[in-house]
Amino acid sequence: MSSDRILLYHDGGKNRPSALLREFAAESGLIVEIVEDADAVVDRANRSFPECLILEADGDPQGTLALCRRMKDDPFLSIVPVAIMVPAEAADLPSMGLEAGADEVLWAGISDREQVLRLDLLLRRAARDVAVHPTTRLPGTVQIERDLARRLEEGAGFAFCYADLDHFKEFNDRYSYTRGDKVILLTSMILRDLVRSLAPGGFVGHIGGDDFVFTLPLEHLEPVCSEIIALFDALIPYQYTSEDRASGYFIGKDRRGTVHRVAIMTISIGVVTSRNHDFEHTAQLGERAAEMKTYAKSIPGSVYVVDRRDPRAKVLAAVGGEGESERTNGRAT
Repeated sequence: MSSDRILLYHDGGKNRPSALLREFAAESGLIVEIVEDADAVVDRANRSFPECLILEADGDPQGTLALCRRMKDDPFLSIVPVAIMVPAEAADLPSMGLEAGADEVLWAGISDREQVLRLDLLLRRAARDVAVHPTTRLPGTVQIERDLARRLEEGAGFAFCYADLDHFKEFNDRYSYTRGDKVILLTSMILRDLVRSLAPGGFVGHIGGDDFVFTLPLEHLEPVCSEIIALFDALIPYQYTSEDRASGYFIGKDRRGTVHRVAIMTISIGVVTSRNHDFEHTAQLGERAAEMKTYAKSIPGSVYVVDRRDPRAKVLAAVGGEGESERTNGRAT
């Protein structure tokens, strides 16, 4: 699949993109692709994930509105931002375009400057909407990648932390996905509020499910991780019934269907720092952090482990030696 940023343009074959639209696309780093057939628009949108779709409504207004509805009724295509351009004399078309689901309607009677501003806002709004998780409203993978890339480019010291909840699936199975979503939201609030208050310049993102990441200036790593663990362990037990909370466990099944005691949820955080590492791209950071997170999950309770190995190491070393991994449950080590 092409990595080009595409602006799809459809006008029913009667016109061509205006000079203003072509100039906007060029300045925004977009490639204008003209598609004359409505079916082809849908097919191209499915294959190319365009940045936006611009529809001209002066040639075939009803066909334009029908295509907009078709895009917005499709769960896979509805995220594609659609702008409809209407002629100045079509008084009813702007409202009809909005009723059809258009994200923006550009009326020919407005100035060129306003049209450009509205198109720019459309792209920025779309980028914001697809970059956040719907439950937590935290930035998703796109913004996570951008934040890491920026930090690598700037060269300042930072810690990249990958957090995961232990026994979350079993909790979901016992208490329902609705209660599980509340736990996800609670975790996001803990991370967001503590990173924001204790680590100026920090960042929190939501990969999906019970996987979160947060990035901190190095000097804030220990106090932030310690506070996250302390607050998580204090609040999470209250997501259980009083009986399960008193017992400290419930009887459930693991991923293999084996019945066993399921402990109260804990949080495991794998940490990779820029200290003593020369990461060249964000994928290296992600892979190492995921490895540390997996290791943290092998340790009972809520913990964070910091990777202090030689960057050339291939196998995770035991805890305790110089240049190896450091484990902590919130207490200084």
